[in-house]
Formats: sequence, structure tokens, C-alpha cells
Amino acid sequence: MSLRIVVCVKYVPDATGDRHFAEDLTVDRDDVDGLLSELDEYAVEQALQIKEAADDAEITVLTVGPEDANDALRKALSMGADKAVHVEDDDLHGTDALGTSLVLAKAIEKTGYDLVVCGMASTDGTMGVLPALLAERLNIPQVTQLSEVSVADGKVTGRRDGDTASEQLEAALPAVVSVTDQSGEARYPSFKGIMAAKKKPVESLDLEDLEIEADEVGLEGAWTKVEDAAERPARTAGTIVKDEGEGGKQLAEFLAGQKFI
Repeated sequence: MSLRIVVCVKYVPDATGDRHFAEDLTVDRDDVDGLLSELDEYAVEQALQIKEAADDAEITVLTVGPEDANDALRKALSMGADKAVHVEDDDLHGTDALGTSLVLAKAIEKTGYDLVVCGMASTDGTMGVLPALLAERLNIPQVTQLSEVSVADGKVTGRRDGDTASEQLEAALPAVVSVTDQSGEARYPSFKGIMAAKKKPVESLDLEDLEIEADEVGLEGAWTKVEDAAERPARTAGTIVKDEGEGGKQLAEFLAGQKFI
């Protein structure tokens, strides 16, 4: 039986662009270029390596987002994934992590899966909670923050590196895993891969397909809300301390006048 791998990816604003909030205090995704989240590229890479080591495996990349999010799917397909699922619905605007986990879980169940692979976090929200939320909604084990991952004999195993030690972890399939940016450099799409991606199937789903009510997601259904946002203040010139015997005293006086959280 084929190993069914689902990789969750996200289309995010380019970190090198001029990112800002829209009038409703959600991230403005219309006026800035977007791309596949770099941290999700590691998840795609690990899924590809698992597939290459397996006798039979299929990779589906899954995203939730606007029409332009299709670009993230095409990037993953050009890297070597087999097919894609794109959940797009106007009522998803403003959905938070909890709502996104609901949508992803429903789509994963509809697609079919044995292993769900995620990046360690998205490069826009950087919350890192989605893998755990997915595992809870799917009622399956989670093995997160892995620097190394493999699948064999109906189990997923991996290494989680901490500051002072490493752990070897294991879970029976089906399971959710997340991988870090230390798991291995993501491959570049080849010209052949880019051309092949144009012919690979991309399934489109909306909330009705997933049997999700509009009030469960979006801004109205969000459990979190941005109350206020302000532009980051411009950088000011620093204070230069010339140490002529009084440098330590000047530094101490400066620090004493600062407010720290």
C-alpha cells in the first residue's frame, strides 16, 4: 500500500518586501510579493527524502490561502511533489491558527494520509503551534521539531536537538511531524521539475467542500485578534561612549535610565 504523505505549506509575504497591516489589521497580502515559506521548503524536502527511501509513496502538498497561494504549490510540485490541494474561500480572510488548523485537518482527512509533514513555523506568523493543533484535531501522535526524520515498518522516527541534548523519538503512523531548518538543505527545482509541475493536478476546495461553516473561520471566528498596530519607529543614532576612564560609569547610568520588559 502506498505511503500517503501530506505536506502543509504556506504562501507568505516576502520578508525582503515592504510588509505592513491592512486596514482591518490583518497582514496585507495584496500589496507585497509572496512566496512559499522558506521553513516549509524543509518540510517538502524531508517528504521527498522519505518518498525516495520508500518502496511506494505519494506526496500531496496542501495550502490554505488566496488565489496567489497557488504559486507556493507550484514551487513544491516543481521540487518533486506529486499533486496539490488548494483551499480557497473568501470567508477564510483573517483566519487565525486555530481556524487554519480546522481547515487543514478537514482537507487532510478528505485527501487521505499516513504522514503529515509541516515546517517548524511560518515565516510570517512564526507561531509554531500548527503541527500540535493538527495532531489534536486528527487525534493522532505528533513528533515535532525534528532535525532528522525517517519512516519504516509503520513508524516515524526522528531526532530532536535541544540546547544540551538530543532525543530520539518514535510514533506509530498515522502521525504529524514538523521539521526544523537544521533537517537538510531544500533542493532547487530543476528545469525538468518546473515543466513537469505544470501538468501535475491541483485540486481546489472551499468551505462547503469541507463542510465548515463560515462563522467557524475568518475574522469573526478567530480566537485571537489584533487590537492595534503601529509602524516601527525609525532607527535613531546611537550614543557613543568614549572610554577615558569613565566609560563603565556612563554605561551604567545609561542602562539605569532604560525600561526593560
